[in-house]
Amino acid sequence: MKKLREGVSTGSCMTGGAEASVIWQTTGKCPSVVKVDTPIGKTLYLDIIPREFGVCGVVKDAGDDPDVTNGSEIITKVELFEEEGGISFFGGEGVGTITQEGLKIPPGQPAINPVPRQMAEKAIRKIIGNKKANVTVSIPGGKELAKKTFNPRLGIVDGLSVLGTTGIVRPMSEEAMKDSLIAELDMYAKQGHKTILFVLGGTGETALKEQYGEFQCILQVSNYIGFMIEEAVERGFTDILIGGFVGKLVKVASGTMNTHSHVADGRIETICTHAALHGAPTSVIKKIYDCLTTKAAMKIVEEEGLMDIWPDMAQKASEYCEKTAHKMARVGIIFLDGQNEILAASENIKEVLSACRK
Repeated sequence: MKKLREGVSTGSCMTGGAEASVIWQTTGKCPSVVKVDTPIGKTLYLDIIPREFGVCGVVKDAGDDPDVTNGSEIITKVELFEEEGGISFFGGEGVGTITQEGLKIPPGQPAINPVPRQMAEKAIRKIIGNKKANVTVSIPGGKELAKKTFNPRLGIVDGLSVLGTTGIVRPMSEEAMKDSLIAELDMYAKQGHKTILFVLGGTGETALKEQYGEFQCILQVSNYIGFMIEEAVERGFTDILIGGFVGKLVKVASGTMNTHSHVADGRIETICTHAALHGAPTSVIKKIYDCLTTKAAMKIVEEEGLMDIWPDMAQKASEYCEKTAHKMARVGIIFLDGQNEILAASENIKEVLSACRK
């Protein structure tokens, strides 16, 4: 298998542009390449695009990671002062603004995370010492790109975030996804919330809102159900509601806490087991077992009058989730059918729903 190529974080691009800007202003010559030392000890050599005097761009290369900012130009301008003072950061075009409590940066500030700020400040300080400076970073097109990220859910408006704790982008979209989920969960926890709705995607979120109204907190957890339950419990959440299409959540009824197809399947086998427990004859179980999709199996279950298996499976899923939560949180389960109607729910659903709704 080909080794995946690492990339450069937006924070490293900003740092490279900031250093180049200061070098240009203090020497009269814009460097073509700058060296950026990352927090994990790796050294990056970044090509500099000179704009107007003291304004430098670096094109983001995300390597083999599917990053929406790949190919974007990160443009940095540093304003230098004669007097001593701090280094302040400002967001230009395409850089978002924080509007919610609970993130690493307070509301009203540009969405430039702490580590990129530290990296840029270190690079600037080695040239200008203790003098005051203002750093403005822009990402043309960032406002549109941000709509494809978690920023709107995190209350980051009008643009992208300047991110990066290591300075590099590792080509592991699963790790990046988990980091984004934890950031959103941290925000809710810091706001004092103790209850949350986990959905697998946007369709499930819409369906549950239509059915039950608004919830205190909603987080789209994708396939990472077990991981996010454990993270939520660590942050003090006491009630977790999980809703989604039965074709995914049926895996949880077998104790599978990551529902991605490359991790495990067992959907049809789980349905067969519950059908057998409800007295289905071998011929019916064989028909279900031969199904290639959950939808096909659901049709047979309905035709054979076995609809009672779904509440039992929802209850089993709830029990596995509460075991994952080490009994420190109630976990309710709602199965949605293919038309986004409620198919079944766990026995504790009234209590958990009551806690999680606004």
